Amino acid sequence: MRVIVDAFGGDNAPLEVLRGCERAVSELGVEILLTGSRERIEKCAADNGISLGGMEIEHTDDVFDIHEEPKEIIKSGSNTSMALGLRLLSEDRGDAFVSAGSTGALVMGATFIVKRIKGIKRVAPSPVMPADKGSFVLVDAGANTECRPEMLVQFAVMGSAYMEKVMGIKSPRVGLLNIGSEETKGRELEIEAYKLLESSGLNFVGNIEARDMPKGEVQVVVTDGFTGNIALKLYEGMGSFFAKKLKWIFSGAGKIGALFSLGRIKEFRRQMDYKEVGGSALLGVRKPVIKAHGSSDGTAFFNAVRQAKKISEMNVIGDIEGYVARMAKE
Repeated sequence: MRVIVDAFGGDNAPLEVLRGCERAVSELGVEILLTGSRERIEKCAADNGISLGGMEIEHTDDVFDIHEEPKEIIKSGSNTSMALGLRLLSEDRGDAFVSAGSTGALVMGATFIVKRIKGIKRVAPSPVMPADKGSFVLVDAGANTECRPEMLVQFAVMGSAYMEKVMGIKSPRVGLLNIGSEETKGRELEIEAYKLLESSGLNFVGNIEARDMPKGEVQVVVTDGFTGNIALKLYEGMGSFFAKKLKWIFSGAGKIGALFSLGRIKEFRRQMDYKEVGGSALLGVRKPVIKAHGSSDGTAFFNAVRQAKKISEMNVIGDIEGYVARMAKE
């Protein structure tokens, strides 16, 4: 198994990228193909005592600037470490690709360099979010602000395949994010998508409201990218807010009370920590592409590589291809 990694994507590159990759080689048994400046990678590794064993480097000096327009990834940014990694993936030089660079550029590059699965209309970032009962995948989390009803059905298909294969949830429950539980609620998009989801063959349980997401009653939450990104950012913000408030509450509970509660506080923080998941799968691409968080550290990069490995091994993309093909015949 070979995972291609953008060595210069994210706020902490290349140091934290290399730390995560070193651990992935050791613990996951994967090969790593790094894209980026050979000189800078080797110097960073030497300065920080990081072994590059099990890693190869495909050299390029250019790095995609997060402030650039995403479409530049296939124009002026075609020689950047991100674009090179995507190109190597499309040429079968690796089994999956990981980057913590610009989300927009990664979606654009994955769409036009690696290409979409046949029949899939849009690529969708799909983060796994913690909930009271396990976790759920949010599809789309921000790429497609304008959607058609059939696109939401495809998001549901892709999210269901991911949760079943990668997260081990048999027949995951699918909910359509809406402003009410009644099937007549929402815009024309949600009303028509509801009808299509009912006949999709998926385990569709109807509409859910945003307040229901943390309960974990559904494992796939489907929506358009505009609504999904707002939900994602609010969810992340509230997680950070609660973690700080818990720390404040128990700091005044005395040493004994804090001591007895410390384990649960740590578990809560771990559950809400994006580093434990690794990144968001870009569902709809012909090969596994993982978007790691921009501020990822070594642990997050390790988990992103682990996630990429599992998606490839469990043939998530094959499942999506099969379902889309069956739908096309009906």
